Amino acid sequence: MNKESIIMQLKTLADQNGVCFEQEVLSRAVELAQFKVFPKGTTLKNIGDKVQQTAFVLDGLVRCYYIDGDGNDITRGFGFDGGMCMDEGMMGLPEHICMWETVEESTLMLFEVRELKSLIMSSESLKTIWIGLLEKGLNYKIYRESSFLTENATERYLYFRKHYPQLCDRVPQKHIATYLGITPESLSRIRKTMKDE
Repeated sequence: MNKESIIMQLKTLADQNGVCFEQEVLSRAVELAQFKVFPKGTTLKNIGDKVQQTAFVLDGLVRCYYIDGDGNDITRGFGFDGGMCMDEGMMGLPEHICMWETVEESTLMLFEVRELKSLIMSSESLKTIWIGLLEKGLNYKIYRESSFLTENATERYLYFRKHYPQLCDRVPQKHIATYLGITPESLSRIRKTMKDE
């Protein structure tokens, strides 16, 4: 990957998300980053690993998940095309609290947490973007918590389909089910009922 094509890809992702970067900020970000392509099924981080890096998904799909007391994995969320992954360090956590794996072959833009935080603090536009990402993350967290208290599984699935249509065919149904807090069998029944209606 050459620098100019990476900058163009970042500009495209920024435009798709309504974000504006200065050219020099993009150039500095590219200089700080490592770019790696990870095959499908690669474990990126384990629970308890020391936090050193964070990443943006340039293309592909990653999943983060917890392991419960019975050894089951429970999906916390997904990172895809322009989203963050391995973000615990950006939130100030010293260790990874969940597993991170690639669901598809994924190209990641990897940063040392300390360097990315420093870059963000050096740019007013990046600070504004970072505040927006934090607000979006907090809104997501508030919805997730309230949805498990006030919505049934079908309502949570409809919300997922409406807000993440690009994931419905890319993510294995078992991962969508654990994300929704239900079994794969329950998700199959919900999907069948929706087709029948």
